[in-house]
Amino acid sequence: MITSGHSVRVKESIMLNDTNAVTNLAVKNLDVARKFYEHTLGLTPVGAEGEELVVFKTGTTRINVYQSEYAGTNKATAVTWTVGDNLENLVEKLKAKGVTFERYEMPGMTHQGDIHVSGDMKVAWFKDPDGNILNLANR
Repeated sequence: MITSGHSVRVKESIMLNDTNAVTNLAVKNLDVARKFYEHTLGLTPVGAEGEELVVFKTGTTRINVYQSEYAGTNKATAVTWTVGDNLENLVEKLKAKGVTFERYEMPGMTHQGDIHVSGDMKVAWFKDPDGNILNLANR
């Protein structure tokens, strides 16, 4: 834009809606966490920073699993995987690998085994070895 002979720059706003986000999960023991995320959940490690951080690929995004004294202090869901119609099958596969699913009492939700149901939404929550809350959702 030209105004009175001077060039005026129009600052573009930076938007994040087209950018993947990375999840960061604190753990106490990186070796234990690496085994859980790689062998139990089937995620692929794609990077590391010494003995402090392992990066896992999940879909088109990444999860940074890092060692921290604050591991396990988050009492809310840290990661959700939207798995569509594969929810029941994945719950069974994870149970076969020793994953224990959480049971929460929430208004408007019923339980079908380890799966919480509200209308057409289905969710199954579980924890990693450090208590980080993870879940699978059909949508």
